[in-house]
Amino acid sequence: MIVLASTALLVAGCSSTEVEEQVERPVEQLYNEALNTALAGNAKKAAPKFEEVERQHPYSSLAVRAQLMAAWAFYQDNNYPRAIAALDRFVELNPADERVEYAYYLKALCYYEQIVDVQRDAEMTKLAMQAFEELVRRFPDGDYFRDATLKIDLTRSHLAGKEMAVGRFYLSKQHYGAALRRFENVVTDYDTTNQVPEALYRMTEAYLSLGLASEANRVEEVAVYNYPKSIWTQRLLELRANPERELEAGWFERTAESVVNLFD
Repeated sequence: MIVLASTALLVAGCSSTEVEEQVERPVEQLYNEALNTALAGNAKKAAPKFEEVERQHPYSSLAVRAQLMAAWAFYQDNNYPRAIAALDRFVELNPADERVEYAYYLKALCYYEQIVDVQRDAEMTKLAMQAFEELVRRFPDGDYFRDATLKIDLTRSHLAGKEMAVGRFYLSKQHYGAALRRFENVVTDYDTTNQVPEALYRMTEAYLSLGLASEANRVEEVAVYNYPKSIWTQRLLELRANPERELEAGWFERTAESVVNLFD
């Protein structure tokens, strides 16, 4: 009997706790409590409070706002995966809401702020660039267009820099075909970045090392036409003007036919 009574008390205690947690409260009270918690600087505690607004009052106008505020609180707490999931859900449930543009912008920021070292891992940089590009495409006249455009340029420059770093490495190891592919990626995929003039210079180095003078001439024409004042174009012209210089290690003459396999 004592055991049964103890068990009954334990169950009753658990039940009373659950009932207390599930007590419905006015939507304004819940929302204001969550908002005050956020304004006090405790985003981690604010996020579940905003989620509770929607849980208890899913059809309230404040529930929609609470969805976005929960995502913002997760973002403020640097809980980027939860923030991104909440933002995707907000957009899916409220595609016509006036705050959707901000949701896209905040999602892009979640990726952007996770960029640590593009040389080691470019995936987050690519995700940030794609997210900002989607924002610009959907809201070309939006409030965040200018900032998104600037960040697109920065992410593209980061990605171009990674391609250049890999290309320089291959060039130093005399893997000219692999190096050329990286430099060509910069010229074609990141043509608006400041990495292009150096990419053209490095392409010339690679082509000359392969003995492909006509290809080197073609790259030189592109550089002179598009970047006449760049220091890399000046270096390229110096390189081409002094063919009798002491050649770098790895210099050798080959016909185009003998190196086709390098460009597969």
